[in-house]
Amino acid sequence: MNDTNKTVELEEFESSKASDLLGEDVLPESDEAGLEAMYGIPITVSAVLGETKMPIKQLLKLGRGAVIELDRKVGEAIDIYVNNRLIARGEVVIVEDKLGVTMTEIVKSEKVNSKG
Repeated sequence: MNDTNKTVELEEFESSKASDLLGEDVLPESDEAGLEAMYGIPITVSAVLGETKMPIKQLLKLGRGAVIELDRKVGEAIDIYVNNRLIARGEVVIVEDKLGVTMTEIVKSEKVNSKG
């Protein structure tokens, strides 16, 4: 199975136009001004620390103070999703008394060609 995602360093992303990263025909320059109409659309951003699988029987035995071991190591990048689509990887940071995420790399998905 081919991985359809590529990573782009954050500095490269910041200095590129969206149409350069997504493909020429995705966002023509004449339509970039039209993006302002989309600025108010709500999206869901999720930062995933890791995952694990367990049977329901084990899940039901968990109680207060239980530790669930995830598939990531300390210091490993976390995944950042927008509307359930992986868009970046990053690191957990503390901002005042809250957790935050700083993006360290952008995940660029390849365009799928349906012409075979």
